[in-house]
Order: sequence, then C-alpha cells, then structure tokens
Amino acid sequence: MKIKSPATIVAILLPIPLVILHLVLPDQKMILIVCRWLAMFYYGYLIYKQKSLTRWILFSMIIGTEIGYDFPEFAGHLNLVSKIFLRLIKTIIAPLLFSTLVVGIAGHTNLKQIGRMGLKSIIYFEIVTTLALFIGVAAINISEAGKGVVIPESMTKESPPEVNHQSFEDIILHIFPENISKAIFDGQVLQIVVFSILFGIGLSLSANEKRKGFMVGFCESLADAMFGFTKAVMYFAPFAVGAAIAYTVGHMGFGILLNLLKLLATLYVALFVFIILVFIPIAFIVKLPFKRFIQAVSGPVSIAFATTSSEAALPKAMEEMEKLGISRKVVAFVLPTGYSFNLDGTTLYLSLASVFVAQVAGIEMSLGQQLLMVFSLMLTSKGVAGVPRASLVILMGTVSMFNLPLTPVFIILAIDELMDMARTSVNVIGNCLATYVIARWEGEITEPQS
Repeated sequence: MKIKSPATIVAILLPIPLVILHLVLPDQKMILIVCRWLAMFYYGYLIYKQKSLTRWILFSMIIGTEIGYDFPEFAGHLNLVSKIFLRLIKTIIAPLLFSTLVVGIAGHTNLKQIGRMGLKSIIYFEIVTTLALFIGVAAINISEAGKGVVIPESMTKESPPEVNHQSFEDIILHIFPENISKAIFDGQVLQIVVFSILFGIGLSLSANEKRKGFMVGFCESLADAMFGFTKAVMYFAPFAVGAAIAYTVGHMGFGILLNLLKLLATLYVALFVFIILVFIPIAFIVKLPFKRFIQAVSGPVSIAFATTSSEAALPKAMEEMEKLGISRKVVAFVLPTGYSFNLDGTTLYLSLASVFVAQVAGIEMSLGQQLLMVFSLMLTSKGVAGVPRASLVILMGTVSMFNLPLTPVFIILAIDELMDMARTSVNVIGNCLATYVIARWEGEITEPQS
C-alpha cells in the first residue's frame, strides 16, 4: 500500500503511543486526557484539509464521545444543540415531501406507474421485514441473552413510557390525515405522503392546463429551495451529531454496557447478519454500485445513528439518492413510504426484544407463540420511525397483550438509546436500498450527477 504523505503515517501510528501511555500511566487521568485531545485535534486538522461533510460528522462523533466521557456534567446540557438540529430538519420534511411528490405525480401523467410503484414497494417491504423478524427471533434464541439475568433494583426506578394500545382499525386510520396542518405539526410522515399523493393525482386530472402548469412550476421551485435549505442545515449536522453523542455518553456512561453486553451484542450481531444475508444479496441482484451507494448513505446513516431518529436523516437521504441517479419521483415516493412500512432494523429489534422479555421472566414460549407475537409487532410498529425510542412503547404494548411481565422491559429501557442507534441506522440503509431497488425495477435510474 502506498503511503500518501508523512501526515498519514503520523495519523496511523499516533494511537500506539497513546495506548502505551494508558498502560504505563493508568492513574494519570489529566495526562491521558491531554494526550487524547491532542490526538483528536491532529485528526481534526487532517479532516479539515479534506473538507468532507461526512468525515466531519464521523469525527464529531469521536469528539462527542470524548466530551461525554471527560465532562459528563457539561455534556448533559448539549442535548439542546441536537434538539435545535432536529427542529430545523422537521421544518424541511413536510414542504420537501409535498413538493417532490406533487411534481413527480402531476408532472408525469402516468398514474398507472404510481400504483405500480406502490404495489411493488409494499411487496418488497413485507418480504424484507418478514426476513428481519425471523433473523431477530433466531438470534435471541441462539444467544439466550435473557436467561439468568437478574434485574438490578436501580433499573426499576425509572418509569416506562405510557402505552396506548392500538387496534387494527386504529392503525389503518392512522395512515389517513384528518387535518394536514395537524399531520405536519405532529410530524406524521405517512399522512403527509398520502395527502401529497392525492393532491398530485387531483392536480394531474385537472383540465386547466394553465393552473396546472403554474402549480407544478411552483412545486418545482419549492423542491429546489428545500434541497438548498437542506444543504444549509447540514452544515450544522457535525455540531448536532457531536452534541447528541456527548449527551448520550455523559448521561449513561460506559459502565452499563458491561452488565448488558450480551443483549447489546446480540442485537448488533443480528443486524450485521441481516445486512450480510439480506441486503448484500439484494444489492447484487439489482447490480448496486456498492462504492457510490456507501458514499451516499454514510452521511444520512451517521446522522441517524447519533440522533436515533430516521426522520433527521430523511432530507439528506433524499438528496443523496437523487445524486445516485434515481429519479426524484421515485425517491419522493419510496423513501418516505418506507419510513412507515420498511422498518427493517426496528422490526428485527422488536422480535428480538419481545423474546428477550420472556426469557428474563423465565417463561418458555414455543416457536409458534414467538412468531405470533412478532408478527403482531410488525403490524403495530408502522409509523414509529420519526420518533426516537417510540419502538419501546410498541414493545411494551405487545408484551402486555401477550400477558408477559413488564419488569424485564426496564433492562431494555436502560440501554435502549444505544440499541436505537443501531436499529435506526439499519432502517435508513434499508430504505435507501429499497429506493434503488424500486427505481431499478421501474427503469428510473440515470447517470449520477457529478
């Protein structure tokens, strides 16, 4: 391998003396802190010269981890920064979805294609999420992470979130907006998508070509403006991501990982296996350009990982999928729809966590009972992608439905933020891949933008 510069050599070798210092001077906390910070400033200088937003985001996660570890009290106040970023993102989502969907539908009068894309998307979503269910169940049955676990009293002091049970009728009604302003205010992505699709269909059926042309032109300008807005907000992303990681580390620390490492490792390994066994074969089938796809999703995934919200990554993911060569109408239709119907990481997590609760409680469940429980989870989990840790509420509702004790959920509650990082990242990867699959299926992929 050819070394590009002396700076690269230093960057590669720098961790070695730091590790030696940690071993030789384990009690010299201040010396170790200074050494770590000097190393990070040096890495920051190298990244600054490259001027890559994605690398800045990844670097900010390292800085955030160090701040949370060294200054936990200060890190506890940094959650404000990530909340500001999430609010800015939420202002983008509704107008971006509305404008891109309306242009995609009304600007292309082939309404049959919209119906065809919808049917293909639902079929793809259900197949992939079902595979995620089986992998989650298999992983927890193999690791048996819940067997022999004793719940510490400290973990039962925090109250779980309130659970509202939803019937099948409630789930269906939740898809359709009763008030578009309310849907925007509540951040209901699926309801915004349904309204935008119906609006676009109504506009395409309009006989007044003059007004139709004006509205389509307005939406095109609005979409361009919102993508520009997204680029501006993304310059704030490294600060928000670093602050989110610092808050998480400062709030939770690393000690809890030692007690719950088996459960956490089971989820991360299961998600990795899911990527290898499901995503990779699909990618080969559709002839996915791996290098360009990884470059495209790295930014959105790092944002989702740090903020534990797929919604925060949506505008950036839409922008990157367009750069990958996918037509705007496919991106605008498939990606946000997948946020409600294609929650691969969340589905796998819920199947794993529900069986984990039974294992901790010492309740033996047959494979049939386990599958019945996780299939009900797949139905009740629709529409939770935009809310951090909302899947925990879904889990508690299902656990109550099957008469399992709620006490074991406290163990998951203790590390749910760390688990949410992983499953949310897989949600984003899965939806970006689904967008490429449907675009390839529809022949809507062109040469990527330079």
